[in-house]
Amino acid sequence: MARRKKEKRIIVPDSVYQSVAVAKFINQVMKKGKKTVARKIVYGAFDIIKEKTKKEPLEIFEQALQNAGPLLEIKPKRVGGATYQVPREVRGDRRLTLATRWILLGTRSKKGKPMKEKLAEELIAAANNQGWAIKKKEDTHRMAEANRAFAHFSW
Repeated sequence: MARRKKEKRIIVPDSVYQSVAVAKFINQVMKKGKKTVARKIVYGAFDIIKEKTKKEPLEIFEQALQNAGPLLEIKPKRVGGATYQVPREVRGDRRLTLATRWILLGTRSKKGKPMKEKLAEELIAAANNQGWAIKKKEDTHRMAEANRAFAHFSW
Protein backbone atom coordinates (compact mmCIF):
# COMPACT_ATOMS: atom_id res chain seq x y z
CA MET A 1 0.00 0.00 0.00
CA ALA A 2 1.55 3.28 -1.11
CA ARG A 3 1.63 6.23 1.24
CA ARG A 4 0.48 9.61 0.08
CA LYS A 5 2.79 12.49 0.82
CA LYS A 6 1.36 14.99 3.30
CA GLU A 7 0.41 18.24 1.61
CA LYS A 8 1.95 21.38 3.06
CA ARG A 9 -0.61 23.97 4.02
CA ILE A 10 0.01 27.44 2.70
CA ILE A 11 -0.09 29.98 5.51
CA VAL A 12 -1.12 33.50 4.55
CA PRO A 13 1.17 36.27 5.93
CA ASP A 14 -0.25 38.29 8.81
CA SER A 15 -2.01 41.56 8.07
CA VAL A 16 0.22 43.94 10.07
CA TYR A 17 3.81 42.82 9.38
CA GLN A 18 3.25 40.78 6.17
CA SER A 19 5.31 37.95 7.68
CA VAL A 20 4.58 34.23 7.42
CA ALA A 21 6.65 33.59 10.58
CA VAL A 22 4.44 35.96 12.61
CA ALA A 23 1.31 34.28 11.19
CA LYS A 24 2.64 30.84 12.23
CA PHE A 25 3.51 32.24 15.66
CA ILE A 26 -0.02 33.61 16.09
CA ASN A 27 -1.40 30.17 15.17
CA GLN A 28 0.80 28.58 17.86
CA VAL A 29 -0.29 31.11 20.50
CA MET A 30 -3.94 30.47 19.62
CA LYS A 31 -5.94 28.19 21.92
CA LYS A 32 -9.38 26.73 21.17
CA GLY A 33 -9.65 28.58 17.84
CA LYS A 34 -9.58 32.08 19.36
CA LYS A 35 -7.41 33.76 16.75
CA THR A 36 -8.41 37.34 17.58
CA VAL A 37 -7.27 36.81 21.18
CA ALA A 38 -3.98 35.35 19.93
CA ARG A 39 -3.48 38.34 17.60
CA LYS A 40 -4.10 40.77 20.48
CA ILE A 41 -1.52 38.95 22.59
CA VAL A 42 1.17 38.88 19.87
CA TYR A 43 0.64 42.45 18.64
CA GLY A 44 0.41 43.68 22.26
CA ALA A 45 3.73 41.95 22.97
CA PHE A 46 5.23 43.60 19.86
CA ASP A 47 4.06 47.02 21.13
CA ILE A 48 5.73 46.35 24.51
CA ILE A 49 8.93 45.26 22.69
CA LYS A 50 8.93 48.47 20.64
CA GLU A 51 8.41 50.52 23.83
CA LYS A 52 11.15 48.77 25.83
CA THR A 53 13.88 48.30 23.21
CA LYS A 54 13.21 51.25 20.86
CA LYS A 55 13.83 48.80 17.97
CA GLU A 56 11.60 47.31 15.32
CA PRO A 57 9.66 44.42 16.95
CA LEU A 58 9.91 42.23 13.83
CA GLU A 59 13.74 42.35 14.04
CA ILE A 60 13.65 41.33 17.71
CA PHE A 61 11.16 38.55 16.90
CA GLU A 62 13.26 37.15 14.05
CA GLN A 63 16.45 37.39 16.14
CA ALA A 64 14.69 35.53 18.99
CA LEU A 65 13.58 32.73 16.64
CA GLN A 66 17.09 32.53 15.17
CA ASN A 67 18.75 32.32 18.60
CA ALA A 68 16.25 29.83 20.07
CA GLY A 69 16.33 27.42 17.12
CA PRO A 70 18.52 24.34 17.70
CA LEU A 71 21.12 23.14 15.19
CA LEU A 72 21.17 19.57 16.55
CA GLU A 73 18.61 17.35 18.25
CA ILE A 74 18.58 13.74 19.40
CA LYS A 75 16.30 11.05 18.02
CA PRO A 76 15.96 7.58 19.50
CA LYS A 77 17.08 4.79 17.15
CA ARG A 78 16.62 1.12 17.89
CA VAL A 79 19.61 -1.02 16.90
CA GLY A 80 19.78 -4.70 17.81
CA GLY A 81 17.59 -4.53 20.90
CA ALA A 82 19.21 -1.38 22.28
CA THR A 83 17.87 2.15 21.85
CA TYR A 84 20.48 4.83 21.17
CA GLN A 85 20.01 8.59 21.32
CA VAL A 86 21.38 9.57 17.91
CA PRO A 87 22.22 13.23 17.25
CA ARG A 88 20.70 14.60 14.03
CA GLU A 89 20.86 17.94 12.30
CA VAL A 90 17.65 19.99 12.43
CA ARG A 91 16.24 21.22 9.13
CA GLY A 92 14.86 24.74 8.70
CA ASP A 93 11.11 24.20 9.19
CA ARG A 94 11.54 22.07 12.29
CA ARG A 95 14.08 24.54 13.70
CA LEU A 96 11.54 27.38 13.58
CA THR A 97 8.81 25.12 14.98
CA LEU A 98 10.96 24.09 17.94
CA ALA A 99 12.04 27.69 18.59
CA THR A 100 8.41 28.83 18.58
CA ARG A 101 7.33 25.97 20.83
CA TRP A 102 10.11 26.60 23.35
CA ILE A 103 9.50 30.37 23.48
CA LEU A 104 5.80 29.75 24.16
CA LEU A 105 6.54 27.06 26.78
CA GLY A 106 8.86 29.49 28.55
CA THR A 107 6.20 32.19 28.36
CA ARG A 108 3.41 29.96 29.67
CA SER A 109 5.54 28.69 32.56
CA LYS A 110 5.79 32.21 34.04
CA LYS A 111 3.05 33.34 36.41
CA GLY A 112 1.55 36.59 37.65
CA LYS A 113 1.58 38.81 34.54
CA PRO A 114 -0.58 39.21 31.46
CA MET A 115 0.37 36.92 28.56
CA LYS A 116 1.51 39.76 26.28
CA GLU A 117 3.99 41.03 28.90
CA LYS A 118 5.38 37.55 29.51
CA LEU A 119 5.69 36.97 25.75
CA ALA A 120 7.47 40.30 25.24
CA GLU A 121 9.94 39.48 28.04
CA GLU A 122 10.67 36.02 26.64
CA LEU A 123 11.17 37.34 23.08
CA ILE A 124 13.54 40.08 24.29
CA ALA A 125 15.44 37.53 26.42
CA ALA A 126 15.72 35.10 23.49
CA ALA A 127 16.95 37.88 21.21
CA ASN A 128 19.67 38.58 23.82
CA ASN A 129 20.61 34.86 24.10
CA GLN A 130 18.96 34.47 27.51
CA GLY A 131 15.75 33.00 28.85
CA TRP A 132 14.05 29.62 29.05
CA ALA A 133 14.06 28.86 25.31
CA ILE A 134 17.82 29.44 25.04
CA LYS A 135 18.41 27.21 28.08
CA LYS A 136 16.35 24.47 26.42
CA LYS A 137 18.35 24.83 23.18
CA GLU A 138 21.65 24.60 25.07
CA ASP A 139 20.43 21.50 26.95
CA THR A 140 19.49 19.88 23.63
CA HIS A 141 22.90 20.71 22.15
CA ARG A 142 24.61 19.33 25.26
CA MET A 143 22.66 16.07 24.96
CA ALA A 144 23.55 15.79 21.27
CA GLU A 145 27.22 16.43 22.02
CA ALA A 146 27.23 13.81 24.79
CA ASN A 147 25.75 11.23 22.40
CA ARG A 148 28.04 12.08 19.48
CA ALA A 149 29.57 8.61 19.72
CA PHE A 150 26.30 7.18 18.32
CA ALA A 151 26.25 9.52 15.30
CA HIS A 152 27.31 6.68 13.01
CA PHE A 153 23.85 5.11 13.55
CA SER A 154 22.12 7.97 11.70
CA TRP A 155 21.63 6.22 8.37
